[in-house]
Amino acid sequence: MSVIRKLLHMAKFAILRLEDISPVADLVIRLYIANIFWKSGLTKIANWDSTVYLFTNLYSVPVLSPEMAATSATMVELGGAVMLALGLASRFGTAALFILNIVAATSYPDLSDAGRELHLYWGMFLLIFLLHGPGKLSIDHFIRRKWMR
Repeated sequence: MSVIRKLLHMAKFAILRLEDISPVADLVIRLYIANIFWKSGLTKIANWDSTVYLFTNLYSVPVLSPEMAATSATMVELGGAVMLALGLASRFGTAALFILNIVAATSYPDLSDAGRELHLYWGMFLLIFLLHGPGKLSIDHFIRRKWMR
């Protein structure tokens, strides 16, 4: 076997192993991002008066009243997190979280550079799932495989 054939064989083997573990990586990243938004939503619910106060006096969300902005953000964080974690209608949930992430990063005037960077990373992960879907370890994948051939 020539050196080139050996290299091609090793490359093929490596690619196949990476493809084997990519669904697990997709799931881990989905759960990580979903957990961030889930915890944020639970924090809002835990002290609703404080949440409304922040949306009234600190966050400058355009168009919506502070109460509506707080309610919408909480619903998107909790609902989108569940959808993303389960991989159920995940592109819809991911799109909502992606938009919320942009609004959150731009509506808080005192967000630090480190905070902006975190929002950028979260946005990039969300964009990947929005464009490529949740991966093979998801309810969406099961539905597509079972009923949408």
